[in-house]
Amino acid sequence: MAGKKELKFLKALADETRLNILELLLGGERCVCEIFPRVKRTQSTVSSQLGKLEKAGLIGSRRDGKKIFYKITDNMVKKILKDAESRAGEN
Repeated sequence: MAGKKELKFLKALADETRLNILELLLGGERCVCEIFPRVKRTQSTVSSQLGKLEKAGLIGSRRDGKKIFYKITDNMVKKILKDAESRAGEN
């Protein structure tokens, strides 16, 4: 049976905007100013979704001056996204 941690993990992956953000972060660390135009959402929406991903433990952040940079910290997320990409390429 899935525990609370597993449910948080799966819920975090079950949103299109959060999934798009994670796919973008596969390429490395990025700040909100780089993310929101690429996922075609407002900055406030992206910030909110980043907060949910961080709360779920999938990403981490660091501050550099006024900018906050985000990166994937959970290796399982990287593996799942890369596996999904390779499977999508097979079809």
